[in-house]
Amino acid sequence: MEDKIVVIIIIAVCILPLVIFGIIFLNGKGTSLIAGFNAKTEEEKSQYDTVALCKFLGKMMFLLSFSMLFWIISVAYEEILLFIFGIALFISIIVFMIVYMNTGNRFKKL
Repeated sequence: MEDKIVVIIIIAVCILPLVIFGIIFLNGKGTSLIAGFNAKTEEEKSQYDTVALCKFLGKMMFLLSFSMLFWIISVAYEEILLFIFGIALFISIIVFMIVYMNTGNRFKKL
């Protein structure tokens, strides 16, 4: 029983930063937290719609947090299929993020 509680707490501690970053990004802030974006020159940064990029990342942070809730539920109910579903959802969201952000120039200013 104690092992379950420890695992649930560890996963919850991992979810907490994602929720915090989601709130920051959803407010259109936090471009300095985006890997690679802060390394761009000011001229390159000005070509992007930073608010739209941040809002997209905020929504994705909340989706990643949601998928991690399946991990907690799987530990609580000792149901491995929920954990597998949560991992598959987590990986799918990350793949979607990478593909969506890097195709179609969606976050470039017109």
